[in-house]
Amino acid sequence: MLAAKKKQKIIETFRTHASDTGSPQVQIAILTAEIEDLTKHLRGHKKDNSSRRGLIKKVNERRRLLMYLEREDEKAHTALKKDLGLR
Repeated sequence: MLAAKKKQKIIETFRTHASDTGSPQVQIAILTAEIEDLTKHLRGHKKDNSSRRGLIKKVNERRRLLMYLEREDEKAHTALKKDLGLR
């Protein structure tokens, strides 16, 4: 779970307009931060299968959002992947 300040900072960085909180870019950025936190947690707690399941769900949701963004706005998709360091 992300801290409120960290989440707000991500929203401010990736929003597309002033009141944007739910665009695909923002959702993907938030999911990426959550995935990084869960990955760090699972390195120390290898047998935490419920967190592993949550991680897999978040990775799949991010993948679906990335496919949607690629289909709708390829330039935004490319820029977002570059900014987040995704392959």
